[in-house]
Amino acid sequence: MAIYSFDLDYIKELNDTLGYSVGDKLIKASGERLKGFIEANTFIARLSGDMFLVLHYGIDTKASINKFAERLIHCFQDPVKINDCEIYTSISIGISLFPQNGLTADDLIKHANSALLSIKDTYRNCYKLFETSISEKFKSLLTMENQLRKAIIGGQFELYYQPQVDFTSSRIIGVEALLRWRHPEKGYISPRDFISIAEKTGIIIDIGEWVLHEACRQNKKWQDEGLTPIVVSVNLSAVQLHQKGFVGKIKKILNETNLDAKYLELEITESMAMKNEQSILDILQELRSEGILVAIDDFGTGYSSLKSLSLFPITKLKIDKMFMNKQDENRLIVKSIIQLSHSLNMKVIAEGVETKEQFTFLQQEKCDEMQGYFFSRPVPAYQLKEMLLNDN
Repeated sequence: MAIYSFDLDYIKELNDTLGYSVGDKLIKASGERLKGFIEANTFIARLSGDMFLVLHYGIDTKASINKFAERLIHCFQDPVKINDCEIYTSISIGISLFPQNGLTADDLIKHANSALLSIKDTYRNCYKLFETSISEKFKSLLTMENQLRKAIIGGQFELYYQPQVDFTSSRIIGVEALLRWRHPEKGYISPRDFISIAEKTGIIIDIGEWVLHEACRQNKKWQDEGLTPIVVSVNLSAVQLHQKGFVGKIKKILNETNLDAKYLELEITESMAMKNEQSILDILQELRSEGILVAIDDFGTGYSSLKSLSLFPITKLKIDKMFMNKQDENRLIVKSIIQLSHSLNMKVIAEGVETKEQFTFLQQEKCDEMQGYFFSRPVPAYQLKEMLLNDN
């Protein structure tokens, strides 16, 4: 027996655009289509919302399993006419097998759903058979999610700061705040191992708020200790940027830490800036009206519209470190980005500067700022204070 668990692709977007009444009619129309699959060896049910389940008995080859899944997908290729509109939809299918993938109804449905979630992460209008590795992946995700929540409560996160140096004065004029997770058993865990999970589960909202508050608090503390004021730069995720009341939260953090807005810089990636351009533009304009600085991170790795770039209230472009190698074409790109930035009255900073040769090249091209191992690795707050004291 094979269990096919599937739902309608993009039903949420359809509900948000055309309304739930249209979505309900589409679900009903889908049920009508599925009635054509009712035979002596099939059982079909709607589990909830737009999710359906098909039990197909008496199949014994992978080819027949795949063929049935393809028939289901083909069934949804023609549009559905609702309220004089032709609506196209597709389905994604997760498949589990009895007895290979479970002996109980709960296990079989759970594994079919796991395969469904796995395929929807990467593809739509497709199907996938359950594999043990899928289950292990979800167990790992759940474990990491629980550990991340404990990390927030238990104070396991730390911030390190990488200096940003002005080419003209050779002094530290800013720092980038970088997150570190000090796990009580595993030691330090790299952000690349947990940030994507934090974004997927929504925990990034709480983590991001902590990072912003801690970075602002620390920057104000340095100022209160008599150090020359500098800008602290904080990376944002797309999830953070689009959360309701985001600008209000930033203002609240600045008020709580008593940090002047001009000493906070928020970094967004090039791809974030180019998606939902109008909504991003509105948010950035609101941030700039409060005096908060805005930088485009990893510039040169995405596909910027020069028109949009000229409209966005950006204060700085960050040249991605991938362009710091010796290749002639990369040097031409760096030169172009520096000239573009200056023509748009923006500062430009190069990250990932690791050698004297790179430093000299950027200095000759009149790059404004740099950060990288050539000057300093990211360091904890107390070490950065010592560097600032020596810099005064």
